[in-house]
Amino acid sequence: MTVSSDFLAAQATGETWQDAVGAILPVLKDAGPEHRLGMVYMTPPYAPHAAQIEILLRQATGVRHWIGAVGLGTVGPALTDAGDDGAYGESYGVPGLSVMLCPFPEDSFRIFSGVVGDTDRITETHADWMSGGVPPVVLAHGDSGNELLLSLMEDVVQETDGFLIGGLSAAEGPGSQIADGPDGKGLSGALLSMEKIPLQTALSQGCSPIGPVRTITAGADNVLLEIDGEPALDVFKEDIGDVLARDLRRCAGYIFAALPVEGSDQSDYTVRNLVAIDPENKALAIGAHIGPGSKILFCRRDPDTAVMDMKRMLENLKSRIGERPIRGGLYVSCAARGPNQFSDPARETQLIEDVLGSFPLTGFFAQGEFCRDRLYAYTGVLTVFL
Repeated sequence: MTVSSDFLAAQATGETWQDAVGAILPVLKDAGPEHRLGMVYMTPPYAPHAAQIEILLRQATGVRHWIGAVGLGTVGPALTDAGDDGAYGESYGVPGLSVMLCPFPEDSFRIFSGVVGDTDRITETHADWMSGGVPPVVLAHGDSGNELLLSLMEDVVQETDGFLIGGLSAAEGPGSQIADGPDGKGLSGALLSMEKIPLQTALSQGCSPIGPVRTITAGADNVLLEIDGEPALDVFKEDIGDVLARDLRRCAGYIFAALPVEGSDQSDYTVRNLVAIDPENKALAIGAHIGPGSKILFCRRDPDTAVMDMKRMLENLKSRIGERPIRGGLYVSCAARGPNQFSDPARETQLIEDVLGSFPLTGFFAQGEFCRDRLYAYTGVLTVFL
């Protein structure tokens, strides 16, 4: 259940939140004044007690600052009681609590909370801290119930010139996030100084392209009428192949729309669900509002391509890290991955260990993942602290 270094990480489950915290605290007994930030993630059964969990962790460890969120699952050191074989384990669909204490340098981060309607609370409160000239990493947790969430994400990146990581909580409203106390309804988290907290981040896609990048030539809102000057459904059938085209019902949960990130190659895209297929009008509806001129491609979701892409991501990350030791890590995975995509429910953390070795790790299964300035889906985002 434990992994030790200067970062301290633990994960536990139990019938009550007190059981889980009680199992974790012995691992955190070596917490010292250098551990200035705690990260805590929990599954929905513990969510109503988020405030009590944070208070108890703060009192028991002496760590003053805490951030976190509710996930459909948690990631962390192996759960020996659950029979985990490797260094890591995942709690999905059961009560789970994952904690990591971070020995970040003094004055290397700032907590923000209550970002519901605009980002003034961040820019005004932390203007002096951000005036150093080095853009921060914005580790944020979001509430999907906030209709302004996407614009809040864009604003915080633009106004801080930062790099966004984190994800959407599996719960909504007050108590769905922690930022030095219960938070929710918007964005909360921490600004991390890239100058004082060396880190690297990488993203793995859960879907792979099955056709070329195309251009929407007619449509409105989330309805696609024409692609490349042809009826949208005809183009869709061409890309998915004859077998699926003969029975479009088989596309559900397997075929998705993808929106390429502007200025990138075909490997960077945000995945969105197919909402409806209209054979009579040869139209498609997707889970995003786009219009004529926007780029689109179609992709498929399957375990083999997800494993291949995660191996690619980890090898690339390993090459960027070089000989530097990994001191700790944060993994945010889509709730549709994990046991919902892989035959082995702990496949993602097994791959992390296989390529990068074992190190203190925490994380959660999110309703959407943050990377750079965008909200992704069906991805896994790994951040390692060096």
